[in-house]
Formats: sequence, structure tokens, C-alpha cells
Amino acid sequence: MKAAALTSYGAPDVLRPMEIPDPQAGPGTVRVRVRSAGVQHFDSRIRQGWAPPFLDLSFPIVPGNEFAGVVDQVGEGVTAFAPGDEVLGYGTLGSYAQYVVAPADQICRKPASMPWDIAGGFSGNGQGAHMCLEAMGVKQGDTVLVHGAAGALGTFSVQLARAWGATTVIGTADEANHDYLRSIGAVPVTYGEGLAERVRAVAPDGVDAVMDTVGGDALRASVEVVKDRERVRTMVDDETAKELGVPLLGAARSVERLIELTGLHERGLLKLHIREAFPLDRAADAHRALDTGHGRGKLVLLVD
Repeated sequence: MKAAALTSYGAPDVLRPMEIPDPQAGPGTVRVRVRSAGVQHFDSRIRQGWAPPFLDLSFPIVPGNEFAGVVDQVGEGVTAFAPGDEVLGYGTLGSYAQYVVAPADQICRKPASMPWDIAGGFSGNGQGAHMCLEAMGVKQGDTVLVHGAAGALGTFSVQLARAWGATTVIGTADEANHDYLRSIGAVPVTYGEGLAERVRAVAPDGVDAVMDTVGGDALRASVEVVKDRERVRTMVDDETAKELGVPLLGAARSVERLIELTGLHERGLLKLHIREAFPLDRAADAHRALDTGHGRGKLVLLVD
């Protein structure tokens, strides 16, 4: 099958098109003919040589941990899915390819109303936002601060907080993205020096919860404006979180989260802006765009 894979670590250029053997569904798993795959910072870190302790990597490595496509092979013991089912799901690696094998409890049915590009980029950042907001205890009437609100993770976080009843969601971003933030229900605030004062101007009594996708100074500003730092979570800067006494995120992805999120999409409460869609053989270009750290919405790969 065709894949975008690594045979060495480094800059985006090490991510190249190649042919690798087709994977096969085993007990409890399904094989999915991939239509689209999301591009995430986790994938970029893998490309650069980082790996979580539970992964024992060997080349070639196919990145990609979220996908959407059509089931074409069902392993022993799987009864909930059949060939031809349209699904979206998640894993750890392997999604930048024509086929991916995933446990049957890590996929769910794709809503008919959800386009393929959105479906491929939905499960990773969507679940990340869900995990953080749940850990923060976001509820009806809260004022929530989201750092990096124009990115894919931030986009999900803003809309999910509103769907769960937050009265005000403040989103940090550069000024070019302020209109976009207003369109998804956030009050925009500009990054940089003086951030805490600008947040206080919007929320003079402080904020109830903070979702961080930036780290560093943004996380430091968060503890200045939040009422209870136990309600702060970061996805990117555990070291600063430890220094500040902010709890680390310990939750895990689940298909139950994914089903809830797809339901919110069907109701029109979660919308994902696709920043750009690249063909599979241009995965390196997608990583170049990702590594800039700028831009609104989601980057995805479209697979033939």
C-alpha cells in the first residue's frame, strides 16, 4: 500500500511517500481503507525522534493517530462492524496510509452529514479538548479561557465549552484570527506581554477554568487570572505546569468520548475549520505548515 513514512528522524523532508506491506486485521480489530487522516503535533514530535515510553519504534514508521474511512476487513470476534461501514477512529501510529488496522473499540460510525476531510481530523483534537474540559470541570455558567484558540484543539475547546454551558469563552490568538474566534463563539484577546491584564478587562472577577495549548508565558498568565489553579490544564507544557502547581492531564481517549463529539457535530454544536487538505504524497508539506505553529483550524491528508 501507499504510505507517508519515515526511515530516519528530522525535518519534514524525512517524511516520504513509499510502498509498504498491507496490514491485516487480527482478532478484535478492523482494517479501514483510509479516506482522510488528521495531522497533529504528536506526529511531528514522532518525526523528530520523540516517542512516549510505551512505544518501541523501528523504521519504517508511519505516523498518524486519527483517521476516517471505510471498513474493508473485520477480525475474529468483531460483531459491531462490517465491511462497507463508514467510520472514524484513532490509534497511535499508522494513519498516513491507504489502510490502517485499529481495535474495534477505537472506532465509531461516521455521521452521514460529516464530510471525509472533517472526519479524518476529528477524533484526536476533539478528544483532547474533551479530556481537558472534563478534567477542568467545565459547567453551566463558567467563564473559560482557551489559549491558542484558533488552532484545531482550541477550536474544539471553545465550542465544547459553549456546548457544555460556559457563559463566556475567552480565546487568545493573534489579531488576524480574532474574527474567526468571534465566529465560533469566543471573545478574542491578543497574545503577548500584558495578557493577564487584557483577560481581566474581559473578566474582571477572574476566570473559572483555563485550557492551554501554548505553554510558557501563557500558562503563567493563566494562574494569575484563574480563581482555582486546580481548574487549569495544559496539553503542551508539563514542566511549567509542575512548577506552577497545575495538575497534569491524566485522562485517556475513548470511543465514548468520540461518540459524544460526533453527536454534537450532528447537532451543529461542533464545527471544524479545515485549514488545508494535502494529498498523501505531500505529507511533508503538511508538516511544514504544522511546524510554523500558526494558522486556524485543522490540517488533514486526503488518501486516494
